[in-house]
Amino acid sequence: MTGHMPTVAEAWRCKLDTSGRIVLPQAIRMAKGLANGDELIASFEEGTIVLRTYEEAMQRLQDAFCTGIDGDVSLVSELLAERRQEAEYEEGR
Repeated sequence: MTGHMPTVAEAWRCKLDTSGRIVLPQAIRMAKGLANGDELIASFEEGTIVLRTYEEAMQRLQDAFCTGIDGDVSLVSELLAERRQEAEYEEGR
């Protein structure tokens, strides 16, 4: 269950240990619903370290790849239709 979502004005001081690990403050873990063992995706964007949940990272990728594609378009259906046309063409040769 998620808790209070920290605002931009809220910040916490964190330290890296000798292995490069960092402990996320409890308020952040609770707000994001993170539990022990959860995986995060780390990226470096415009000079900033960004942590996202796997689901957030995948949604971001899907959004990036789907830009300009109408919501009612099925890329799978289009691909299958193209493959069927190619197969019919090959059979007709």
